[in-house]
Amino acid sequence: MATRRLGLIMNGVTGRMGYNQHLVRSIVAIRQAGGVTLANGDRVMPDPILVGRNAAKLEAMARQHDIARWTTDLDAALADPNDEVFFDSATTQLRAGLVGRALDAGKHVYCEKPVAESLQVALALARKAKASGLKHGVVQDKLFLPGLRKLKLLIESGYFGRILSVRGEFGYWVFEGDWGMPAQRPSWNYRKTDGGGIILDMLCHWRYVLDNLFGPVRAVSCLGANHVPERVDEQGETYRADADDAAYATFEIEGGIVAHINSSWCVRVRRDDLVTFQVDGTHGSAVAGLTSCVTQHRVNTPKPVWNPDMPQTIDFFGTWEALPDNLIYENGFKLQWEDFIRHVAEDAPWKFDLLEGAKGVQLAELGLKSWAERRWLDVPELEV
Repeated sequence: MATRRLGLIMNGVTGRMGYNQHLVRSIVAIRQAGGVTLANGDRVMPDPILVGRNAAKLEAMARQHDIARWTTDLDAALADPNDEVFFDSATTQLRAGLVGRALDAGKHVYCEKPVAESLQVALALARKAKASGLKHGVVQDKLFLPGLRKLKLLIESGYFGRILSVRGEFGYWVFEGDWGMPAQRPSWNYRKTDGGGIILDMLCHWRYVLDNLFGPVRAVSCLGANHVPERVDEQGETYRADADDAAYATFEIEGGIVAHINSSWCVRVRRDDLVTFQVDGTHGSAVAGLTSCVTQHRVNTPKPVWNPDMPQTIDFFGTWEALPDNLIYENGFKLQWEDFIRHVAEDAPWKFDLLEGAKGVQLAELGLKSWAERRWLDVPELEV
């Protein structure tokens, strides 16, 4: 068995998501495990070079995680023929341009979403990637979560019978930063000029979740909101938070399924997790979070009777049964990284390309338009 080096340019890893999920829990973890195993038994060892603007942060990260290379010169990194893959998890506003430059430099590309701020740009990028013949992928991490993998298992087993509806609840309270508790999300998320807004951020996620678990999204109705118009940034300065910080969206899915998903950074959590999806079918229901999934079959469904004059006697939470952890569920970002590396190294099957990323941007754009025009909008098929 041979070990093959894979040169990997990692841009934007000084950010929270890029550092925690992509660098530490994915690439560093893969390196510590001895690389990615291919079908023929060979292994691929990622050799990353960390790229960003802050030299001190990059140097400290590289030293901490035994990574030999880092640079603040992206042009030089893209010019190195020994590095085959470019990854980006920096800001949405710059992503399409950076990915396009990487394609021009002959690099395979893998990136976070949204892939662009507009559908026009996202489609142009997908067409460019297709014409290049290079490998390209977009992070679709929620499909690899243990909770949603359990939900998919239920769907594939026929557990639900005919699926009727999906109810999603996502979000938590992001502190305003004005009374002693600092905000736990970067301030750019709440400024339109910086590419902020929960509709662009989260409807990209809901597109691939709904498409891959339940069926193609065919129409959307979305109401956005700017609930907290003033926040305090990382420097302690008050700023106008003019981006949407909540979205209330309903989706029509092919086959008659209705999905409604609330997304909010202005909600206090009283549910099992920061995101939950309840799926109701003729034969049973399930609620999946990030890691867990509970079910209620029709034979175990309680029979409540409406009586507002008496306290509720049914413990509704107690009538659900948890799915066991019969499998070992590794970090979802790491699993998708391994799949993409196999795609690059041995042309293993891969479906989460830049066109799939463009579909997420399409739904977000339609969600914003639906909000502005206060109406339902169809979701057309996309082609490149």
